[in-house]
Amino acid sequence: MRIVTWNLNGIRAAHRKGLDDFVSRIDADIWLFQETRALPEQMPDDWQAPEGHDVIWHPAQKKGYSGVMTCSRVGLEEKGRGIDTNLDQTRDPEGRVLHTKHGELHCINIYLPNGGASIERQNYKDQWLEDLLIWSQKFIDSDEPALLCGDLNIAHTEDDIWNPSGNRRTSGFLEHERQWFSRLLDTGWHDLLRIHVGLDKGPYTWWSNRGRARELNRGWRIDYILANQAAKDLFKSAEVMREGGLVISDHAPLIVDLEM
Repeated sequence: MRIVTWNLNGIRAAHRKGLDDFVSRIDADIWLFQETRALPEQMPDDWQAPEGHDVIWHPAQKKGYSGVMTCSRVGLEEKGRGIDTNLDQTRDPEGRVLHTKHGELHCINIYLPNGGASIERQNYKDQWLEDLLIWSQKFIDSDEPALLCGDLNIAHTEDDIWNPSGNRRTSGFLEHERQWFSRLLDTGWHDLLRIHVGLDKGPYTWWSNRGRARELNRGWRIDYILANQAAKDLFKSAEVMREGGLVISDHAPLIVDLEM
């Protein structure tokens, strides 16, 4: 089974740039898109979901902002939205979490907040991190495989960012954010791409549009697929498809294959 997570930086713009052809080439069973920034009714007439896939949208209340979407051709059951323990689904107004089930496999599609805009947004992100840490623990000891996927807006280690020394005061590489990520992994989540490639610089999943960041591969790894132990036991391979993917978005798709 092939699962892909990809921040599209706007699905309408991605569609104009050739998203549909690229989706056909990757040929995934489950697609987890973040930052769709659209309502279904805003899509152009020539857009269609990946062939044979069912679709669930979870847009933000604010038009043109945030939002996630999950597509699947191996079953698609919505299990919840948001990370509130009281299951009040009205409390995810920014469209950041969509939990779906595909046969035995749980997929949590996440677009974690960015704290760079202001102190208020960083405080919001920090509280969001603590809430997610608590909420996600219910999947750790489950016998059913679960994947926590998406744009987590944090580069975990110095291997996950091209210029660590120059970004220590930048949201996404703050020390307490990185410590939070270590705490998340310590609870029982496994970073599948890092397991596959080992300890080395990169590969990155996001590149700034400034300067020559793309050309020189000066990026950040902020997109992840994390697995509980049941899903890790099924893990085959992982890759970042930088070539081609960056034609569509400023993020590259992250692809994982499971033996299911």
